[in-house]
Amino acid sequence: MESVLEPVTRPDLAAIKARQQATWASGDFAVIGTTLQIVGELLAEAVDVRAGERVLDVAAGNGNATLAAARRFADVTSSDYVPALLEKGRARAAAEGLAVQFEVADVEQLPFADGRFDVVLSTFGCMFAPDHPQVAREMLRVVRPGGRIGMANWTPAGFIGRLFKVIGAHVPPPAGVASPALWGSEPHLVELFGPRAAGMQVERRVFNFRYRDAAHWVQVFRDWYGPTHKAFAALDAAGRQRMEADIVALLDEFNVAGSESLVVPGEYLEVVITTAR
Repeated sequence: MESVLEPVTRPDLAAIKARQQATWASGDFAVIGTTLQIVGELLAEAVDVRAGERVLDVAAGNGNATLAAARRFADVTSSDYVPALLEKGRARAAAEGLAVQFEVADVEQLPFADGRFDVVLSTFGCMFAPDHPQVAREMLRVVRPGGRIGMANWTPAGFIGRLFKVIGAHVPPPAGVASPALWGSEPHLVELFGPRAAGMQVERRVFNFRYRDAAHWVQVFRDWYGPTHKAFAALDAAGRQRMEADIVALLDEFNVAGSESLVVPGEYLEVVITTAR
C-alpha cells in the first residue's frame, strides 16, 4: 500500500512578525523595560564595552543596553522595529545628555553594512524574533571579525520561560515557530553561533522582579507588557480569570519574599560571543 505524506505547512513568518510587532507596540513596554536597566549595565561590563567602540543594540526596546553602552562613551546605534519604543529610548538618552543614533530596524534584516560594529548587544530582545537562524546570521554579519556579541536571554526553566508556557496553555503560540526561551539554552546558542564563534562565555544570572504582591505584578504586566496584554485581550472573561489564577500560582511558587511582598527571581543567560577573525 502506498503511503501518502501530508504536505509540510511552513509558518508564515511575515504574518507572524507583523502580529509580533503589533504586540510589542501595544501597552507600553517601557514601564517594564526601565526596571530591567541593571541587566544592560551588567551586560556592558561582561562584553567589556570600551570608549569609542561602535556598538549596535538590536531589538533595543526603550534602550537599556543602549544607555549602558553610551554611558561608557561608546558610539552607539539603538535599533528596534517599534518606533514608539525608540522614542522612549531617545527621551532617556536626551535626559542624560548621551549622544545616541536611533534607527528603526528589524533584527532579521538589519540595514547596516557587513562588519560595521565592534559590539552587538541584545537584552531580552532578539530572542523574540521568529526566525532564530536568520537573527544569528544578521548579528554575525554586522559585527566585525574578532568583535563581540552580548546577549541576555531568559531561560526555559526560569520564571519567564515558565510564564511563556502558562500563557501558551491559554493562548497557543503560532504553530511551527520555535520558542523564544530556546535562546536561553546553551545547546541552541552553540547551534546558532558555534561555527562562527572563536569563543563563547555563558553565565547564569538572576534578575529579581520586585512588586508589591502578585496582584500588582499581574496588573502591571496585563496593562503594559505586550505579550501578556495581548493574551488577556484574546480571552473572554472566564478565560482571563483562569489565566490570571495560573499566573498568580506561578508567582507564588517563585516568590522568595514571603507574604509581605513579591520578589521573583528570573533566571537568564548572560552570553558573550567573540567572533572568529
